[in-house]
Amino acid sequence: MSRWILVAEDERALGEMLCDNLRLEGWHAEHVFTGPRALDRMHKGGVDLLVLDVMLPGCDGFEVLRQLRARGDQTPVLVLSARAADADRIRGLELLADDYLTKPFHLRELLLRIEALLRRRPAPPAGADTLAFGGNTVDFRSMRATCRDGQQVGLTQTEVRLLRLLAGHAGSVVLRKTVVEHVFGRDATPTSRTLDNVVLRLRKLLEPDPATPRHLQTVRNLGFRFDP
Repeated sequence: MSRWILVAEDERALGEMLCDNLRLEGWHAEHVFTGPRALDRMHKGGVDLLVLDVMLPGCDGFEVLRQLRARGDQTPVLVLSARAADADRIRGLELLADDYLTKPFHLRELLLRIEALLRRRPAPPAGADTLAFGGNTVDFRSMRATCRDGQQVGLTQTEVRLLRLLAGHAGSVVLRKTVVEHVFGRDATPTSRTLDNVVLRLRKLLEPDPATPRHLQTVRNLGFRFDP
């Protein structure tokens, strides 16, 4: 089944060129050239990946991304931007972009990055009630996990929020700051150890070897990544 890719790019010639090359790869591709049109098209559903320019008229790409994530849309997003400053890259990651590529770019690199993102299957779609990985099954609604050995354990709200966030962006790094805000609340001030303890307990429950985690991975100096 061919994937559907939305290209939000204000330069019409570039947007159409990208769509033509995406179609040559066997994917469906659609071009919009403003922020509001990107949001409207994403709201209609059916998009497997969004290539998102930052400098969009109407509202910029960062605002598009913020609104998408705020409403629970976990569609993979590759940010494409002429803004190469570290602050812009970090902002994209904080808003839960899955990848960030600066202009000018090599077309083949873009296509390979898109292919890699499409291979990643976010474990639960937005709003899913269960998550299955590594022989474990997590029921978000009942806040219980059935572990690979058959043991059933209860989960805290904090653990459920953390798993939902990371699994919804499987394969991508979620910054520690973003995790803290989503799991504990924007105004909360937990210690670094508090979050680490949550991750440690989940590893003890759900990892074959908690000392060398396969699924709940720490990315040093950045944050966490979930690999189903």
